[in-house]
Amino acid sequence: MVTSAKKAATVVLPVLQGEDPWTKAEIAAVRADLVADIDRMTKTIAAAEEDLADRMNDGPDGAGKDPADVGASNFELDQEMSLNANTRHMLHQTELALKLLDEGGYGYCEACGQPIGKLRLQAFPRATMCVACKQRAERR
Repeated sequence: MVTSAKKAATVVLPVLQGEDPWTKAEIAAVRADLVADIDRMTKTIAAAEEDLADRMNDGPDGAGKDPADVGASNFELDQEMSLNANTRHMLHQTELALKLLDEGGYGYCEACGQPIGKLRLQAFPRATMCVACKQRAERR
């Protein structure tokens, strides 16, 4: 049976005109980065959820406290929840990128189907769109 890492190393990834082809070492490095990012984000999310659960179990925050303190505490809690949601989104993107790498669909723009570009993927391995499509999407 072929492991995911071996299968990914045998995949030919698309490149833009003028870019050098992906080497096995470069593909392995991108895969290792994705796996490390998944591990790091999974641990970060678990720790944040534990912290949030502890804060929620502490009971009502406003009893006998200064309204400014309550407001600051609520703001911090909202910020932590927002950061946790953002990390979950990045985790999902990273897991998708790893799945695409292992299945042979990595490196193609999800909007136009053209190559994303080797340099872009090396800088941002979980990219799912080429620069042009990403710019169009962000203008909307």
